[in-house]
Amino acid sequence: MLPAMRILTGLQPSGKLHVGNYFGAIEPAVRLQELGEAFYFIADYHAMTSSQDPAAMRENVRELAVDFLACGLDPKRAVFFRQSAVPEVNELAWILSTVCPMSLLAKCTSYKDKIAQGIAPNHGLFAYPVLMAADILLYDSNQVPVGKDQKQHLEVTRDLAIKLNEAFGEGTAVLPEAVIREDTAVVVGLDGRKMSKSYGNTLPIFGEEKPLRKLLMKITTDSTPVEVPKPVANSTILALHKLFAKTTDHEVMVADHQRGGVGYGDFKKRLADAYWEFFAPMRARRAEVLADPGYVDEVLATGAARAREESAKVLARVRRAVGLT
Repeated sequence: MLPAMRILTGLQPSGKLHVGNYFGAIEPAVRLQELGEAFYFIADYHAMTSSQDPAAMRENVRELAVDFLACGLDPKRAVFFRQSAVPEVNELAWILSTVCPMSLLAKCTSYKDKIAQGIAPNHGLFAYPVLMAADILLYDSNQVPVGKDQKQHLEVTRDLAIKLNEAFGEGTAVLPEAVIREDTAVVVGLDGRKMSKSYGNTLPIFGEEKPLRKLLMKITTDSTPVEVPKPVANSTILALHKLFAKTTDHEVMVADHQRGGVGYGDFKKRLADAYWEFFAPMRARRAEVLADPGYVDEVLATGAARAREESAKVLARVRRAVGLT
């Protein structure tokens, strides 16, 4: 009997987390772990489709684990593990690939987008949605939080679950539902575009205070004089400030923009203060995590054991259905 909500999400270890990652993925995941049985994994197999640097992989996996725990992931509530620590996912991916039409993968826009960005085409990149489907189906996940850019891949997962059930019997795979974060606004970067590593406009969650404040002071603004009211629409400073500040403080910031008499330098300092205060509890938690060298390894090992226990049940059912046992 499945719980009312079995939630699954994965994050690729692609470097230091930034504010866009936090509000787009980390914060929603931390919220959802209170609502159901959560399986959260570090998608290191997926990361191999675009990076083949072993040292960077190890560092990024560790960094993501530390940061996710610092931002509120509770290993007592959520199963937290490395994707590669559960080899069962590869067997299920192969089984799914035998019912996956090539045309289904050819329609996926993510592959085309990544090739257009200069990422070398490879089978892993092309078959990414099949491995993602295996990630989801391996734990009988019924709720999968995804951004709008991943909606198509979730639809592929549903298609493959249906094909598996049609070929080998109803109940072979659980049909997952996408939880689309429609209300998640695009987090603007320091240059006013969407915050993205590819644009080089990110604001890290963690780091030394002085360099981070200096980074915020580099936000591009117009040449409106101090005494003149400042534009409110499309303001990068206001968009970021709203994420971190208390409602009353943000309302004051907007009013000061509209009234005039305050310069952009002052607004940037207020933004820096709000940002630094917002992540203060997470910086404290991160220091605690780092102070115990074995803690992260223990959490991931425990999570992997629990994930393998659950995946073994699902894979055994699928193996019986397809005739492998």
